[in-house]
Amino acid sequence: MTWRLLRTILILPGTALVFVPALIVWAAAGTGYAGAWAGAGQLQLWAGVGSLAAGLFLAGWTMRLFATVGEGTPAPWDPPKKLVVRGPYRHVRNPMISSVLFMLGAEALLYQSWALAAWGLLFFAANAVYFPLSEEKGLERRFGGDCRTYKANVPRWFPRIRPWRPPDE
Repeated sequence: MTWRLLRTILILPGTALVFVPALIVWAAAGTGYAGAWAGAGQLQLWAGVGSLAAGLFLAGWTMRLFATVGEGTPAPWDPPKKLVVRGPYRHVRNPMISSVLFMLGAEALLYQSWALAAWGLLFFAANAVYFPLSEEKGLERRFGGDCRTYKANVPRWFPRIRPWRPPDE
């Protein structure tokens, strides 16, 4: 793993998945919003473990595609040089954010915390505003018609069942 990708992971998902949740858990301590770890006999534990596994797998897959196919990182300061339309990107336009949402859901389930669940919803809402207003406009400027065709065929958040194939394949 290169330093440029590691730095991106530490800053972006590290903030959303470690720093902010730790701050929430710290702030909620001693209140009615404090969570408690799910026990081995609880469904929340196993749902959380499954969600975490799905999130980690999807995060690894998408970051690898950005580094190898896109020749960049997920960071806005070092974006991919090529439009990535492989793997999970054929089903949904934002699988990297989906991976973070799986992991945030896992944290809320594993720690049984409504405060962490609220953070996950806030994270999604912020991205639901940011992507159409900023991220997608930048992608259109960089990748032009290919990006517009992609956007017209692949949904932003809810995956299509059958993978989309670009016309040039």
